[in-house]
Amino acid sequence: MSRGEVLVAILNNLDDMRLASEAGWYRIPVASAHRWLKDRWPPRWLAFYQTKVFDAEAYAVNYYAQVRGIRVVSRMDLFPNTPRDDPKVNRRYYQLLLEGLQPLPTPIISRRLRRIVFIPTTFDKFKSAVEINDLWDESPLEDRLWAIFRQTHICAERQYPVEVKDHTYFLDFAIFCNQGKIDVETDGDTWHIGPES
Repeated sequence: MSRGEVLVAILNNLDDMRLASEAGWYRIPVASAHRWLKDRWPPRWLAFYQTKVFDAEAYAVNYYAQVRGIRVVSRMDLFPNTPRDDPKVNRRYYQLLLEGLQPLPTPIISRRLRRIVFIPTTFDKFKSAVEINDLWDESPLEDRLWAIFRQTHICAERQYPVEVKDHTYFLDFAIFCNQGKIDVETDGDTWHIGPES
């Protein structure tokens, strides 16, 4: 099992879906990959989390593809008609070359219609996921707590983003209750993964 062997990435416009399905590629800004993916790069598989523009397929992962190669290219390489004064003209991208989109037998849904950017995960988690929260691969402790939440029917969201001033923080678990909201933090495997802890 390899962490980050599957990358779930956002697909928020019809043109990007056409490029993935017909031209066989998807792009990720190099700066974004370095910021969000760090030690979870490169992926062997790419899956797409589709947003509201996809109507019936929205807020779910419906398609995936094997990554057959990755190139570093400029925006001009990808879109030769980009105007020279476009602020993104010199931006560098990872161009992920795809084997061919395959539909999932059952979509992986988002229960709260979340907007996500990337979820690096394992192939095992990807193939067994029922909902977006099943995909997160942060720590064994979080996985154990998530399993308990599911067994006890506690509706939680994993790695839930919260904006505070100019920063975005990701809560290990956000629980939305009638009387308020709860943040549950696992504080890392170092302190809590052992049986005594």
